[in-house]
Amino acid sequence: MDTKDLLTEALSDGAGYYIRAGRLIESGRSQYQDYEVWETPEFGKLFRLDGSFMTSERDEFFYHENLIHVAALAHPGPESALIIGGGDGGSAEELFKYPSMRRVVLVELDGKVVDIARAHLQAVHHGALDDPRLELRIEDGLRYVHEIAPAAHERFDLIVLDLTDPVGPAETLYAEPFLAACRKLLTPLGALTLHLGAPVFQPKRLRTILGNLREAFRIVVPYFMYIPLYGSQWSMACASDGLDPRAVDAAELDRRIVERRVGDLQYYNGGIHHAQCVIPNYLRRLLE
Repeated sequence: MDTKDLLTEALSDGAGYYIRAGRLIESGRSQYQDYEVWETPEFGKLFRLDGSFMTSERDEFFYHENLIHVAALAHPGPESALIIGGGDGGSAEELFKYPSMRRVVLVELDGKVVDIARAHLQAVHHGALDDPRLELRIEDGLRYVHEIAPAAHERFDLIVLDLTDPVGPAETLYAEPFLAACRKLLTPLGALTLHLGAPVFQPKRLRTILGNLREAFRIVVPYFMYIPLYGSQWSMACASDGLDPRAVDAAELDRRIVERRVGDLQYYNGGIHHAQCVIPNYLRRLLE
């Protein structure tokens, strides 16, 4: 195999992941980061930032459905949501599957990500970036959460941190002060979700972020799934002061999917919801 034809990403100092590249559609550098869009044999159109896999049209549902529906289906009726990051529109698309959702504020630092999504990632956002319920703001999520939203007395049923990895400028968005500021923007039964990383290859990252969440929130529930594009078992978390996603049983969650007309789910269901919250022994020891 010719390694020149491979796209690679390190998971740790000693392990990584590759896929066959295919055809480069667009690449360049925005004000903040390097970007690439590829047409690949395995994943179709694939989007990378600073050499890291972000999303692809064929497997995006593994990530976006789990990031959104664990909290949204457990919530009694979400009407408003804030997305920090998520310029590809995949999280917004999942939120708009709820007829009750009246308003989604999407705060993306890099407007080029939104431009790329509109040009190349229709199969990820399905038009959500132009939904009239979406309020798109190209600005710093840190400033929005700490300054703009509190000044406007904003409150949200769901907050979704759909971010790049916690390195560089994004690191502060995983820190306790930012998470605590997010908590203040939630309604009483509101919940925040975010991705944590690969437990096998990034255990320190998981422990750090979960520790920050536990400092900020009363209820913190990690959950786990495999994401093909990321080449590993992956982890996410739901955090809240009033909503525990484990408290709604699988049958009730499946009933809500039908009742709320949440259609076109390729991964998530009530059984999956609870299975992902069951923690294997090695992860229990890690998360202690």
